Amino acid sequence: MTIAISTKTPVELPQLPFAENALDPVISANTLSFHYGKHHKAYVDNTLKLIAGTELEGKSLEEIVVAANKEGKTGLFNNAAQAWNHDFYWTSIAAAGSLAISAEMKSLLEANFGTLDDFKKQFTTAAVGQFGSGWAWLVMENSKLAIVTTSNAGVPWLDGKKPLFTVDVWEHAYYLDYQNRRQAYVEAVLDKLINWDFALQNAKA
Repeated sequence: MTIAISTKTPVELPQLPFAENALDPVISANTLSFHYGKHHKAYVDNTLKLIAGTELEGKSLEEIVVAANKEGKTGLFNNAAQAWNHDFYWTSIAAAGSLAISAEMKSLLEANFGTLDDFKKQFTTAAVGQFGSGWAWLVMENSKLAIVTTSNAGVPWLDGKKPLFTVDVWEHAYYLDYQNRRQAYVEAVLDKLINWDFALQNAKA
């Protein structure tokens, strides 16, 4: 089952919603330069090449992901889904320390996971436990919040789960800053970078 995605994300490299050094010291400008300027850009460029001259040219990323998944076009799916995931990731985070969690979002997390600390521990456990490359997500499923992970380019909305925010746990997201310490990276992102307003907006949409 695929949930309805109301957005029509274009196949383009979006402008980051923050300055390149805005995530310091959690994520360095050096990491962001490679992650956004090399990895994300490559996914976008590859998607554009793969859809050139096809019926998918001019379609949104969501439409391309669905079509590629349905038709078993693995290369196209991997690049388009990764482009979508990165678009979502950049919006899931904000300049270090700029957004405190609202009482409404905190209450929502407490109703589903216990305390805010309980949620962070459960999310971190899931993110660290994702074997190999992938993503950790807070999602809405059957009117309840849940924590899920996807491998490689997986997107939760293809399985009927609405994403609220995501943390990239591919090594390129953290290795220059944290080496093999994925847990330290995830904990720092949860404590200092999550765009809680974006998560709440998605929960209410």
